[in-house]
Amino acid sequence: MDLLSAVVSAFGLEKKDPRTIPGLTLAYLGDCIYELIVRSMLVEQGIMHVSDLNKAAVSHVRAGAQAKLMQGIEQELTEDELAVYHRGRNAKSASIPKNASVAEYRAATGFEALLGYLYLQGKIDRILELVKCDSKN
Repeated sequence: MDLLSAVVSAFGLEKKDPRTIPGLTLAYLGDCIYELIVRSMLVEQGIMHVSDLNKAAVSHVRAGAQAKLMQGIEQELTEDELAVYHRGRNAKSASIPKNASVAEYRAATGFEALLGYLYLQGKIDRILELVKCDSKN
């Protein structure tokens, strides 16, 4: 059983159709998913000191790094995935980017929305495939 199914089952929830969830809400969830992947990779690579983990994680999850990753994988996206990315990227946010340009921040938001969408669809393998594409570029 995947994590989402376990949560839905344990708390008696009803799964939502990811197509009906706002782009920024998908990004909120996708941010967490990407952070979990990055942190898991770093721990499994043997980084054990929290300060080192945090420094390494920030280099991956900052908006500029996510925007660059998105640029490298955009041609790998399906039509549906590209539409979700655009929905997240174009969503109006009250947040002001810190240490990133507006373009980087929006691309990162689109990337996170895509990850949130794929997570809600149970497509963990696809998420990992896209994240791994970055290491090839």
